[in-house]
Amino acid sequence: MPATAQPHQPRRRRRTSRLLVAAATVVTAGALAAAALPASASAGAGNHGNHGHGGHGGHGDHGGHGHGHGRYQDVQLLSFNDLHGNLEPPAGSSGRVTEIQPDGTTKTVDAGGIEYLATHLREARKGNRYSVTAAGGDMVGASPLLSGLFHDEPTVEALNKLDLDVTSVGNHEFDEGAKELARLQNGGCHPTEGCYTDQEFEGADFPYLAANVLDEKTRKPLLKPYWVWKQRGVKVGFIGVTLEGTPDIVSAEGVKGLTFKDEVETINKYAKELQRQGVKSIVALIHEGGFPASSSYNYDCDSPGAGDGVSGPIVDIAKNITPQVDALVTGHTHNAYVCTIPDPAGNPRMVTSASSFGRLYTDTTLTYDRRTGDIARTSVKSANHVVTRDVPKAPDMTRLIGEWGTLAAPIGDRPIGYVSGDVNRDGTESPLGDLIADAQLAHGVSLDPGTDLALMNPGGIRAPLTYAATGREGDGVVTYAEGFTVQPFANTVNLKDYTGAQLIQVLKEQVSGPNEAAPKILQVSSGLTYTLDLTKSGADRVVTDSIRLNGSPVDEHATYRVASNSFLAGGGDGFTTLGEGANELVGADDLTALEQYLTANSSASDPIAPPAADRITVVR
Repeated sequence: MPATAQPHQPRRRRRTSRLLVAAATVVTAGALAAAALPASASAGAGNHGNHGHGGHGGHGDHGGHGHGHGRYQDVQLLSFNDLHGNLEPPAGSSGRVTEIQPDGTTKTVDAGGIEYLATHLREARKGNRYSVTAAGGDMVGASPLLSGLFHDEPTVEALNKLDLDVTSVGNHEFDEGAKELARLQNGGCHPTEGCYTDQEFEGADFPYLAANVLDEKTRKPLLKPYWVWKQRGVKVGFIGVTLEGTPDIVSAEGVKGLTFKDEVETINKYAKELQRQGVKSIVALIHEGGFPASSSYNYDCDSPGAGDGVSGPIVDIAKNITPQVDALVTGHTHNAYVCTIPDPAGNPRMVTSASSFGRLYTDTTLTYDRRTGDIARTSVKSANHVVTRDVPKAPDMTRLIGEWGTLAAPIGDRPIGYVSGDVNRDGTESPLGDLIADAQLAHGVSLDPGTDLALMNPGGIRAPLTYAATGREGDGVVTYAEGFTVQPFANTVNLKDYTGAQLIQVLKEQVSGPNEAAPKILQVSSGLTYTLDLTKSGADRVVTDSIRLNGSPVDEHATYRVASNSFLAGGGDGFTTLGEGANELVGADDLTALEQYLTANSSASDPIAPPAADRITVVR
């Protein structure tokens, strides 16, 4: 049954773990304007203050810190999403956010790192007796080696220390299947690798919510669909869902035996159930998101009108979720926004997302009406804050990173190659995407000399390769840990045969069907070139007669041997045609392919240069 719990009950006391010596193999202010609260709303008022970088005022004075129980009580909702096990500060562009300055110019700010996120959240909570911390999914999965090597146990331990109260599942929580997700929730050592320390893994102190993920046999939610936060007579319900399309972006094995239901129908169903239980204040945690009009985290998302600054799936979802839900915490797209989007009754409702990798957190004020038990939505205010690195590190997080880092170091510190400069993953075609595709082509040729080309999905590239040293390895050195951070999924490199017509269709699937609204441009190996005309629509954006392989047009009737990772080869990311190839041969994992390529093509005296990213001609 769905559980209710006190938000600040004592955490389970954790025993100090002695690590085994053996190595394991700016603020966007989004305020709902309109009607002012009754005068009684200001009784016992305090001020939430602004924590983080460049805060605006205006969190409101609605009884947030009074010791009495006036009619209106401010509840502080702190939220973040898409952490992906980034305990250490992310490198390169993955560790920066863009900030609009008062004069209209922009600058980048270094951001992220669990040591800093902990400090910011703890500072934000000070003086707030009514504070709850929630997350929008993808806390784990696609994680750097420090967490991923240990099946994300370090991240769950960090989130426990962070006093996370509740999170929805995201698609990446299913990377290793339902049984592994249950282990992260409930504890226990890994079924094949055992315990990494001399203490059994205790699992998450916070509930994972999965309202729209059903067991195919029982037709019941895999995990709790909702959770209720209670504090001194104040009750707020949280419903958690992941995107319905999770099976399209997770390996088939990861979602085996599971059914993913419509986000809106699920949230509306459980909102009614919460209402029947007397819970009138409801927040939806949705691992689905939108695409903001600006890449700066602190732009005005509601200019010129409510929700005008964001597009994408979350807009339709928000417009159809019952008005009984008071705010939406979203994620998945790794973007930053604080917007109001009208609910079905036409009233503005707050929709937020805090980028990714722990670079931002959102501070939302929900004004609770004790008389009705509901949120006075006209007073909801929200802002995104940068997790700057100019604050003291949280000592408990530093210790946690050090303990797990000691275990990971013998594996992670090993050099696997050398680069002459940053190899970035930004852009329609990226230097790092080209490098990975070239590595997979080389691996394919080593398995079958008849391999013609390789294709790499952009979502599988999780971080850039930076020239500057991230540890003691020295500038330009690529370590195994850095390679793991780039490609953490352990997909194999698979070879399949396709006709030229199928290959053309694959390229068109980048910009059509499920990928039409948000194109997924495959990264291509050396020798494959074509034109992408973004002034056109749908499949026509791929100019068929421009497609060349080693200078020659692709022959629709010829057969081509293509290397891709196992996720793509199975038809993932909407590339159904890639799932139809013939004569499949399974190679090594993709990280091994990258390591082999870097080792063979670079040295300390002759590092590899970032590819030019000039294989796809983009017309805008």
